[in-house]
Amino acid sequence: MNIDKLTGGMARMVHRVINEGSFTGNTEVDALLRTDPNAVILGLLYEQRIRAEVAFTGALRLRERLGHLDLERIANMDDEDLAAIFGKPPAVHRFSNKMSNYTRRVASALVRDFGGNAANIWNDGADTDTIRKRVQSLPGFGPAKSSKLKYALHFLGYRNFSDD
Repeated sequence: MNIDKLTGGMARMVHRVINEGSFTGNTEVDALLRTDPNAVILGLLYEQRIRAEVAFTGALRLRERLGHLDLERIANMDDEDLAAIFGKPPAVHRFSNKMSNYTRRVASALVRDFGGNAANIWNDGADTDTIRKRVQSLPGFGPAKSSKLKYALHFLGYRNFSDD
């Protein structure tokens, strides 16, 4: 896996996990990311105009506030209620309204298309192009963000992309 082309926050996190064993620098966040594929997708979603390590903390904050990361329940939440949960200090994301809306829409898409489990995007052995296209079909995921998922999956232990 060629990490030389990586820049920004994902590059920082990849180098941290290689050198220190921690993806985000926060053991609690790392534990959630390594055990909950939905947290990985949400962390990547939140990586927008905030530091990557903070973005990947968002799923933990959301789980703490909701008591779960059940995507079907999130998909069925009222937009205003979810936005209020996002905006409670410290905010899940600095753009609480926008990201709460994206979160609900991503949750809906994952429930509809992947059985409510983000792992179903990649756990069928799909190649990186297929995975990238699947992620790119989700609200809030463009080409740049979608291309980062393989690094997160590889370094969090979900899939081996060494040959990629």
